[in-house]
Amino acid sequence: MSDEKRLERLRFRSWHRGTREMDLLLGSFADAYLHAFTPEQVDKYEALLEHNDPDLYNWIIGREAVPVEHNNDVVQKLCAHRFAGKQA
Repeated sequence: MSDEKRLERLRFRSWHRGTREMDLLLGSFADAYLHAFTPEQVDKYEALLEHNDPDLYNWIIGREAVPVEHNNDVVQKLCAHRFAGKQA
């Protein structure tokens, strides 16, 4: 599969999670960052999308700690992304 096709597929999966909250969080994140990711970061993001929405949501909003095996630069960027555009 070409790199562009893979990114397109990941963007689609990000925007079509099944819950509106996760569609918005992951979809906007993919739109903002996926194109600039290294191949290794794309691999990490793809692996992250294999998890279910409730777990991901709890990690992103800080309700639960991110498991050590998933606490990487991509997840940290995703957790920081949820604050993007919010006014204090």
